[in-house]
Amino acid sequence: MKVKNIVTLFEFGYITNDRKANEHDHIQVISDNAYLYFKGMCLSDERERNLLKLKSVYGMEVLQVQNYAGVLFTPDGTQLEILPKIGKNQSASQKAAEDARQSLLIMLKTLKGFQHIQTSNANIVSRKMPLLEVFISQFLESVKVLIKRGLRSDYVRQENNLAFLKGKLNVGKQLRHNVINKHKFYCEYDEFLLDRPANRLIHAALAKVNDVVRSAVNQKLLQELMFVFLDIPVSHNHKHDFSLVALGRGMNHYELPLAWAKLILDGLSPQTMKGDHHAASLLFPMERVFEDYVAQSLSKTLKQTHRLKAQIQSKSLVTHNGSSWFKLKPDMVIEHNSKVVTVLDTKWKLLDLAKANGTDKYGLSQSDFYQMLAYGHHYFDTEIENPEMFLVYPSHSGFQQAIPHSFDFPIQGEKTLKLWVVPFVISDKDDEKGIQWPKKAKIPAKFY
Repeated sequence: MKVKNIVTLFEFGYITNDRKANEHDHIQVISDNAYLYFKGMCLSDERERNLLKLKSVYGMEVLQVQNYAGVLFTPDGTQLEILPKIGKNQSASQKAAEDARQSLLIMLKTLKGFQHIQTSNANIVSRKMPLLEVFISQFLESVKVLIKRGLRSDYVRQENNLAFLKGKLNVGKQLRHNVINKHKFYCEYDEFLLDRPANRLIHAALAKVNDVVRSAVNQKLLQELMFVFLDIPVSHNHKHDFSLVALGRGMNHYELPLAWAKLILDGLSPQTMKGDHHAASLLFPMERVFEDYVAQSLSKTLKQTHRLKAQIQSKSLVTHNGSSWFKLKPDMVIEHNSKVVTVLDTKWKLLDLAKANGTDKYGLSQSDFYQMLAYGHHYFDTEIENPEMFLVYPSHSGFQQAIPHSFDFPIQGEKTLKLWVVPFVISDKDDEKGIQWPKKAKIPAKFY
């Protein structure tokens, strides 16, 4: 899987093999082989088809990538780098790609198993690395630090026919192999070697990235590291070897390179996509990534008297014949004294404050409002006056401040259920990231 060509596009961007598309900046042209491979994925019955959608644009057949960000490979060496859509409306395409790539790395840090990702590394910005090269760079640096601190050896059971007695004589194999050569000893013994599961896994990950690395800096460092692991076998059963790894005393410095090794060995394996095409990929569903990022960021800033709960489903939309049907699952609620004080739902969509009219409605979806009405009707106690809820969208150049006026649902009596639409700033700086609360909202001041 040698990478020959890198194509960068944003979520919901288009790819085609029609050369007429060179006239359109938002459609990327790829090779015939790569396009046919992706088209086969799109038309398959496996879950790989969720990655792409077949469409017609300007009279041309195109494939539209969906709501995933990451990298996707083809057998002919084409690599698709799919970036979050929050940067696609910026005028400077290179700057947009860099900002989107950085935003993805920041959000990935909140996912389980990705806390080891660095987002403030100056090399990422200065070299303008594609996403996969960023991952490879950080993995190689972690292995470099590991080698400086020292690879750990372990006792490994060996069997060999030696000219001298070592360890324990294997009587059965001695009789079988050395009836004539009586000067030989078939021995079993333990030898202190670098051949242990952790080292085999790291060597396997180094061999995996050797197929896809393109950066000259990464290639140079990779060859230096591969030389150190030359005498260590490559892991051929990743799952089994990971089960044998124990990061106990004296092994703490293995934690970071092994975390990267697991991501590389699992993520870049064709088996990650179970369909017939076996597309090697490292893709992340952006709705889930954004939701987890918002939830973790908010939970860290709450007062001790308040608690954030994610993905609760304690209420249902209706009851039928004594049973509760259609669970209501808001992304987040904030509780005080075990009572819900506000409901928040994240949406990975791009709003536009310039579209403040009855036709465009900022790009809001009516179905999202029905959903929030159901949440508000079922999750708030009747004693709460004029409860407030929040729809949270990613901040970008067209949506940097909350919509200044609430959307009001009349409920029983004189009460009003208020819904605010707010942006969430994605940043690795604590004083910058977070929800841009509307000035007229009352709830936020109570739990921050």
